[in-house]
Amino acid sequence: MDISGINYISKSDIKNKVILLRADLNLPIINGKVIDTLRLERILATIRFLITKNCKVVLISHLGRPGGQKNLDYSLSKILETLKSNLNILNIKFSNECIGDNALETINFTKFGELCLLENLRFYKEEELNDQNFAEKLARVGDIYVNDAFSCCHRNHASIVGIPKYLPSFAGIGLEKEIKNINEILEKPRRPLMVIIGGSKISTKLNTLNNIVKKAEVVAIGGAMANTFLAAKNIEIGGSLYEKNMKSNTIEILRTAEDNNCDVILPFDFLTSNNIKSGSKAQEFDIDKIPKDKMIFDIGKKSTSNIINKLRLCNSVVWNGPLGAFEYSPFDLSTNKISNEIAKLTLENKINSLAGGGDTVAALSKAKNSKNFSYLSTAGGAFLEWLEGKELPGISVLKNN
Repeated sequence: MDISGINYISKSDIKNKVILLRADLNLPIINGKVIDTLRLERILATIRFLITKNCKVVLISHLGRPGGQKNLDYSLSKILETLKSNLNILNIKFSNECIGDNALETINFTKFGELCLLENLRFYKEEELNDQNFAEKLARVGDIYVNDAFSCCHRNHASIVGIPKYLPSFAGIGLEKEIKNINEILEKPRRPLMVIIGGSKISTKLNTLNNIVKKAEVVAIGGAMANTFLAAKNIEIGGSLYEKNMKSNTIEILRTAEDNNCDVILPFDFLTSNNIKSGSKAQEFDIDKIPKDKMIFDIGKKSTSNIINKLRLCNSVVWNGPLGAFEYSPFDLSTNKISNEIAKLTLENKINSLAGGGDTVAALSKAKNSKNFSYLSTAGGAFLEWLEGKELPGISVLKNN
């Protein structure tokens, strides 16, 4: 993706302005408690920067999928105390609207050098429809727009691509780091580059696979996705999940990889069971000995060691998608072992490592390796579309705005 011409707020000389800051505060909440603050942590640098410039920060975000209806289960008031705690700012005002009189009143009562939070953007159907009237109403309260929500940059939503039509627009400090870290490792990697791709379906990552086999020296494939590759080669995979209609696509990906001298690594031994919850009865089988009544839930020890050996010969690695059903032990074994090795190589400065995607972040957090990669992207869809080589609309609108 071309990142030239992007306006960065860190390079600006703004002072005493009302800033409309689009953040991703879509934090995981269980029983009313925020259980992970990584996305919040990514916007703190921008907020602090703006406050030191005596700006009034108007924070806008979405939470969950309320479907364009006001549903208090998805109210951003639920993250207000966590926001205060992380910023160490007790006086953060909150509006139960993001447009309208209450929002305007809250903003007016917020002083310069302070912060206020507006209610969930997705309480309004106009947000996801990119309604221009809605975007103009949002923009009306600010002097400058700052986007610090990389995970939403693939969305053609009013708060992402609509507002920049009405205000001078910049990338926040967190978004700047995402852009530069991802672009560096995908466009100018220290070679050889390995890409690890997991997850369940080829169909959701078809464009990604077609793009990365043209960019990387090595692509390691795991998860249920690998089953489809094996089935396309007429290899017995028992009762395992795979996509029957993707055979021709799979063969085409392998041809493209061969044409581009990319080494595609497929697993050749597996951890299996009768069902995903019977991990205590898991059995390991080589590729030619999988019983018809067994299902594959992770790659085996030899396949894991093979990926690790290849990793040690590479200087960069990108990871998207766990290699097994990591939520259930022992099917987290390959993901844990490989992430341990990447963490070790990263700490020894032998490899530049990047991981992204919701399940990937969850798997690395479970393995206690999320902080040991060179960079960890919190984005799912936006990260995947970058891997596909797509231009992200939320970033394009920040160029020379």
